[in-house]
Amino acid sequence: MKKDIFTLLGGFLTALLFFFGTIGVSFDWFTTESINAFVILASAFAALAVNIYAVWKNTHFTQGLKAWLRKREAKKRNK
Repeated sequence: MKKDIFTLLGGFLTALLFFFGTIGVSFDWFTTESINAFVILASAFAALAVNIYAVWKNTHFTQGLKAWLRKREAKKRNK
């Protein structure tokens, strides 16, 4: 799914490049190579964000949940 999204992003940017070329607008930095580099960068950033979230969730959130469950169990035992 993620690969499809980035493929669509690259296709959109390439179509934008061709559209600008058709109407006579050109940028020196907006080339096929820069589009490919941007798609790779966006893909790497998305993978990094997902991994950072997974690490955060598995460490901080899980530890907090375990502490809450221990407190809850201790309250049940004291009653």
